Amino acid sequence: MSIEAWIAIAVTMSTLAALLLVNLPPYLVLMGSLTILSVSGVLSGAEAFAGFGNTGLMTVAVMFVVAGGITSTGGVHWLVQNVLGRPSSIRTAVFRVYAPVAALSGFLNNTPVVATMIPAISSWCRRIDAAPSRLMIPLSYSAILGGTLTMIGTSTNLVVNGQYADLTGEPGFGLFAITIVGLPVAVIGGLMIVFVLPKILPDRRAPTASESLREFTVEVAVDANGPLVGKTIEQAGLRNLRTLFLVEIGRQGSVLTAVDSEEVLAGHDCLVFAGDPDAIKDLLAIRGLVPSIGAKQQPTILENRPERRLVEAVVSTNCDAVGRTLRDSQFRERYGAVVLAVSRNGQRIKGGLGSIRIEAGDSLLMEARPGFINKLQNSRDFLLINDLDVDRPRHDKAWMAWSMLAGAVLAATTGLLSILDAGLLAAAGMLLTRCMTPAQALRTIDLPVIITIGASLGLGTALATSGAAAAIAHQVVVLAGDSPVLLLILIYITVQLLTEMITNNGAAVIMVPIALSITEELGLATAPFMFAVMMAASASFATPLGYQTNLMVYGPGRYRFTDFLKAGIPMNIVVGITTIATIILVFDLRA
Repeated sequence: MSIEAWIAIAVTMSTLAALLLVNLPPYLVLMGSLTILSVSGVLSGAEAFAGFGNTGLMTVAVMFVVAGGITSTGGVHWLVQNVLGRPSSIRTAVFRVYAPVAALSGFLNNTPVVATMIPAISSWCRRIDAAPSRLMIPLSYSAILGGTLTMIGTSTNLVVNGQYADLTGEPGFGLFAITIVGLPVAVIGGLMIVFVLPKILPDRRAPTASESLREFTVEVAVDANGPLVGKTIEQAGLRNLRTLFLVEIGRQGSVLTAVDSEEVLAGHDCLVFAGDPDAIKDLLAIRGLVPSIGAKQQPTILENRPERRLVEAVVSTNCDAVGRTLRDSQFRERYGAVVLAVSRNGQRIKGGLGSIRIEAGDSLLMEARPGFINKLQNSRDFLLINDLDVDRPRHDKAWMAWSMLAGAVLAATTGLLSILDAGLLAAAGMLLTRCMTPAQALRTIDLPVIITIGASLGLGTALATSGAAAAIAHQVVVLAGDSPVLLLILIYITVQLLTEMITNNGAAVIMVPIALSITEELGLATAPFMFAVMMAASASFATPLGYQTNLMVYGPGRYRFTDFLKAGIPMNIVVGITTIATIILVFDLRA
């Protein structure tokens, strides 16, 4: 081997060791490796950073935006309200999570799908009195399995497809090329999630409303033109919220206390809830509820909702509102913010917002203009201003966002447009139709993920162009002989182990040039081995580190590392056996 090949191998091994042992973000480790490869001359500057122009990487970024458009319009919340419902058992609840999440993840990058579903599932758990620990791992696993159904379901599939096209000069695989492998895996894996995981996962519950460290009083009104008018409290989903409870209803000058579940809501009803801030955010996302102050005369502050931010701030002794009610202090006009909830000494304040006199130290939950924090973070009026970063969904455009996603899928499926072009048009449509704002679009793009993938592609290029991949492939062939099945199993196991230890994209990108060199040396079919790499890189169930969605549910599910081992190792085994068996049965491994 050449000196460049040895350097490429040394850098790759050092990168794997650093990802395992050093407490640094993967994108920093990989960018450091890319720097070494460029400075040492293994790659030219253009080659080192060519990965950032890879079509697969660009498609990943575009699909983040498309998924963001679905989220910003409340499309996923609509799905939750209409599909999840009230299950009769935990197994039924798991199935109601699995089915829509797997289907969504087939056409939207699974990372933003899980990011969107986490608060929705948390809210649902409070409503049905279920522990999030019973549903969060199934949420992640469902998204992982759904991502294997199409080429756009996961960033790994897109990156491998793009790298395959770059290294071979072939046009790449079609949108549903991997479905023949992914569908059986999703079905068998889904059976594991629904029937086995409920017996394995722990029951760890979040604190109840009375146990919460902070408790707010929040006041909302029923939109007279909204879908909740004429529905009962139960039908509207406002009863049995675990960390939020309905205190009273204000109606036409009178107050209804100890409200019955069958009480029918009327337009302009003022609903007073008590609970923790996270539950309040769930409440404000329900279509048909609006902030109570200004509910009858829509104030300017509530217009153009996607531009508004949810902010928590502590009132200082210098605030002009101290000692006065919100209305008397003209709070909205003075600060450009609508107060949604007030907490004092960590406890809720009895009574409606209009009658509460503000005191120093009160915590206010507000909907504010975008510049509120920058303008007042150094103000003497407020302390500890915190942007809770919640976008109010624009439900009226949900159908439009879903239509653009469906159009992109149809265009890519029929070959009318490439996957990237279809995604670009869908993302542009989201912006032009105001399904999301440019600022929201920027926030949906996970920059660390993009940098990690781009740098990983540079590492894969170094292995391929230096001859290191061919040399490693030759040693694998010598070890395994010329048995295609044994080679397929070795490649799958290697990628899966690397995925659990480092990152799924990094593992896939390192193995693609090696797998291509093996198939070229032995004259084997390329597609089945590429599908094996894609599936193995996605089949990361045993640790929270190997796949981003696992890490995302780690905290909300209140999990321990061992929870993933108990649930994930059986999943790894079942998915691995199903994948390899399906590929052997469906494909002729010899070209």
